[in-house]
Amino acid sequence: MRKAYHILLAAMLTGAALLSLTSCGSKANASDLTKVTLNEVAHSIFYAPQYAAIELGYFKEEGIDLTLVNGAGADKVMTALISGDADIGFMGSEASIYTYANGSEDYAVNFAQLTQRAGNFLVGRSGQPGFKWTDIKGKKVLGGRAGGMPEMVFEYILKKNGIDPATDLTIDQSISFGLTAAAFTSNDADYTVEFEPFATGLEKEGSGYVVASLGVDSGYVPYTAYSAKKSYLEKNPETIQKFTNAIQRGLEYVNSHSSEEIAKVIRPQFKETDADTIATIIERYKDQDTWKKDTVFQKDSFELLENILEESGQLKERVPYETLVTTVYSEKAAK
Repeated sequence: MRKAYHILLAAMLTGAALLSLTSCGSKANASDLTKVTLNEVAHSIFYAPQYAAIELGYFKEEGIDLTLVNGAGADKVMTALISGDADIGFMGSEASIYTYANGSEDYAVNFAQLTQRAGNFLVGRSGQPGFKWTDIKGKKVLGGRAGGMPEMVFEYILKKNGIDPATDLTIDQSISFGLTAAAFTSNDADYTVEFEPFATGLEKEGSGYVVASLGVDSGYVPYTAYSAKKSYLEKNPETIQKFTNAIQRGLEYVNSHSSEEIAKVIRPQFKETDADTIATIIERYKDQDTWKKDTVFQKDSFELLENILEESGQLKERVPYETLVTTVYSEKAAK
């Protein structure tokens, strides 16, 4: 009996020691994570690969303790990035061009692209199965901030269809980003340009109907990308690589799984939206080939962006692609 007792006691002590080591190991692993603050332009299902990477633990597996902040607009995201309140900014790359053009020495450099089409939709008061862009002439539209990607892509489409944004319709740009859907329900506008889940939300409540996709009608556009200050990239190349690896894995997940599977994974990011609605929105984005297969920001895409900026009157002098874009991290992540 004494021998059995000593064997049991030894086993208990060994187990306790192992538990202690495991616990210490967990704490050490947690403390080894690099803290990164990511400021995003909006919290939208449009960015599903990013949320998949968060919810599936890809950032932690890459050694990153990620804090996500909703900046509510590219101008605010860039302000947070330049001031040091954010390590990485996620927004339209036009913001990096503006910052560089304004003479900033420690400017933002784009290191990974996520979306390759616009993520917003034109919502009207009624369903229009045969909608043509010329139908918008003489109408009032709730648009976006001047110089922002949503508004510039909208105007780019109008011009492609022979419509002058300044004279052929009225574009109301007075409403803050993210509030246009709520305003549309009590406004006299004929149309509003909306991201998801607001476009589908208006449809579900019977207040509006999606009549056109800006993503489809504008073609492939480098809509959103990740950027960091030049100094941060120089000091933290390993962190940027790990971050890019996680985003690449998120892209691979959404491009290889069903809308229902993706919806289930990212639902914790959108608790106010039911899983079926999330899946519907994801399917809509999948159908228009929204997400890239990799995060490489190609030169032709950057030059297309500058074309759009020039046409909108927002760019007086072009910025070299090699100055504001690096593909070192995205190319490595894609291998």
